[in-house]
Amino acid sequence: MMATATLTSKGQITIPAAVRLALGLEAGDRVEFVQLEAGHFELVAATQSVSTLKGLVGKPAKPVSIADMNAAVARRGATAR
Repeated sequence: MMATATLTSKGQITIPAAVRLALGLEAGDRVEFVQLEAGHFELVAATQSVSTLKGLVGKPAKPVSIADMNAAVARRGATAR
């Protein structure tokens, strides 16, 4: 799909309807411009529901206790100064 938009004097563009539909964008959603290389950017929908993040991070190999977490925080805090 090839879609174009025109930049206004205020630096604004209207994202074409076909692009909004493909990205699942609605009014009020945020987008990010990610630079891939000089002169090339990728437009990414930045508004996602929390449910889309489910399963993104796998379960740990072994359960981590609160005491283990507190110890790790304490160790990192001691070295951060």
